[in-house]
Amino acid sequence: MREIDRLTTERFGTPSLALMEAAATATARIVTEHFGGAMSGKGVLVLCGRGNNGGDGAATARLLAIVGARVDVVLFGRLEDTKGDARTNFEKLNDWNSERATREEQGASPANLGSANLYQCDSEQGWEQLRVGLLNVPHDVTVDALFGTGLTRPVEGIAQEAVKYMQHLRELRDASDHSTSLIVSVDIPSGLNSDSAQPIGAAVCADITVTMTAPKTANVLPPAANCNGRLIVADIGSPAELIDQAGSQLFLIEEKDAQRWLMKTRYTPDSYKNTHGHALIIAGSRGFTGAAALCGNAAMRAGAGLVTVATPASSQSLVAVQVMPEIMTTQLAETDRGSVSVDAIDNVSQLAERAEVIAVGPGLSSLDKDTRSFVKALVEKRRTPLVIDADGLNCLAPWPAELKGSTEYPIILTPHAGEMRRLVGGDDNVSLDDRVAAAREFAVAHEVILLLKGSRALIASPDGRVFVNSSGNAGVGTAGAGDTLTGIIAGFIAQAYGSQKASSDALESVIAALFISGRAADIAASKLGMRTMVASDIREHLSAAICSLDPRGEHPGQA
Repeated sequence: MREIDRLTTERFGTPSLALMEAAATATARIVTEHFGGAMSGKGVLVLCGRGNNGGDGAATARLLAIVGARVDVVLFGRLEDTKGDARTNFEKLNDWNSERATREEQGASPANLGSANLYQCDSEQGWEQLRVGLLNVPHDVTVDALFGTGLTRPVEGIAQEAVKYMQHLRELRDASDHSTSLIVSVDIPSGLNSDSAQPIGAAVCADITVTMTAPKTANVLPPAANCNGRLIVADIGSPAELIDQAGSQLFLIEEKDAQRWLMKTRYTPDSYKNTHGHALIIAGSRGFTGAAALCGNAAMRAGAGLVTVATPASSQSLVAVQVMPEIMTTQLAETDRGSVSVDAIDNVSQLAERAEVIAVGPGLSSLDKDTRSFVKALVEKRRTPLVIDADGLNCLAPWPAELKGSTEYPIILTPHAGEMRRLVGGDDNVSLDDRVAAAREFAVAHEVILLLKGSRALIASPDGRVFVNSSGNAGVGTAGAGDTLTGIIAGFIAQAYGSQKASSDALESVIAALFISGRAADIAASKLGMRTMVASDIREHLSAAICSLDPRGEHPGQA
């Protein structure tokens, strides 16, 4: 990001001061919008460091004062300690306030003009004076502009006290039903290393983070990302070509990614079931039929034209009464324990001839050697994209080195953390602290698409790119949500391969499926709350999620 800022100035002639003003304008706009556009009389506290992040804060303070806010700015240092653009903005803030005071004395100041008072704090004694004085006065919003993207070690001294003060504000606010105090961080919550998913010390926990140009690692990857609150990415004028040329291998999945997929797979006047693809779900075992039903129902609701659930013979009747009436079921040869036998492979190969995608694993059981042999044979003999989840993954753990995905017949793995550890041949003590690196390494080594579930699920592709999901909530950590996601992925791939044929892209389908399932979970949580949400609620809100992203393509006569 620092390189992008530098090149924006050097190559495109945009002054660095203009970039700082644009960042402040974006932050001030977000704060103003939060209060419905009415800032007159609102109390704003802006806590500034001496660097460019503090300069962003000073400019934000001036802009909010212009629209009527009563702004108190605390600079942690002396004005003479600031440099460059930051110094310019602190001086502009002082000059503006002096001019306002003069006009006020002359009776020429507009009635709705606010004020901006600058306090300098460079000692523990100064902090104590602020703490018992200014900081005891309630403010409607606190703007965190202490540290930006350059922080690499824990905050200390009076800066640490300022971070703790904002943590205390958040605790007081969260403990009260009446407090509406807002905390907004500029670019990144102070205390985080922008290049790390791991917190390095005490950090601000913001309600909103306004980051500039593009997200940083700590904006999107937990646990650091948990400090960001709602993330807003602000365009401050850096050319898109500089971002594209930056060579990043880490991306944030956004609405437009899902919208692009939905537009590609829109219904046409001559659409019918075969153009939306056939998903074959191999799932379930004796005593574990619910997972098969959840997966099949999700594939159907996700838009697949046809869905067949193939399950062990003794489980078929139970699965049949749990799935939607639109779903077909068929029985497979089984082991003595009621799980799929390797003897079923020829039958499955015949079923697969009519399918665009196969999903295997939910409720399958991995206890029988016969079942493990079946899953490996299925991977080796596949002639379609293959989604592997749950016990399908356990049957292949640790992952055999000879099994590779391909562009023609991609393999999509969807492990949670425990399954991921087993895939790499480790136990529960294997560290996944760097989830991005672990997912990327595995996907590249085995040429697979790997969706690593958990807080902020991510997708690693065989070319080393990693995509971090921005939708979803803690409510998806419920029984059957993984089975549901597998069904949605299978349903989306079926549609893409059914309608797009040779031009279809499994990675695009997986990205869209993950984002839209998360959006469905967000809609479900908004209606039901996270606590009581179950996996089928995610499925039942898929239609609302899809319609919210592509209303034109989903309603007759509008496409």
